[in-house]
Amino acid sequence: MKSRLGQKLAFIHHHWDGLQTFLHDGRVAIDFNSVENLIRPTALTRKNALFAGHDEGNRSWARIASPIATAKINDVEPFAYLKGTLQAVAAAHPQAKIDDLLPWTPMPSS
Repeated sequence: MKSRLGQKLAFIHHHWDGLQTFLHDGRVAIDFNSVENLIRPTALTRKNALFAGHDEGNRSWARIASPIATAKINDVEPFAYLKGTLQAVAAAHPQAKIDDLLPWTPMPSS
């Protein structure tokens, strides 16, 4: 068994690159509290969905909750985002350009 000091030093060694990034780039936050606060409602809803009674229901919830939460985090109205994305997919949007459909990518006006 490792000593507590040894465990702490191993942790620092394992995360050294991330620490260096934080120290050299002032835009990088030391913690993820803001992100955790943004995703907390979705995580709680997902946890509650576990009691839906069926595994496929849980998977369906995850498929729709993830893009909705991602749209909200990126200040995109979820209904408009989903509508635009589904319309693009129905109009045979090229799979090679799937990144164009991500919520942080501006959608062309209809």
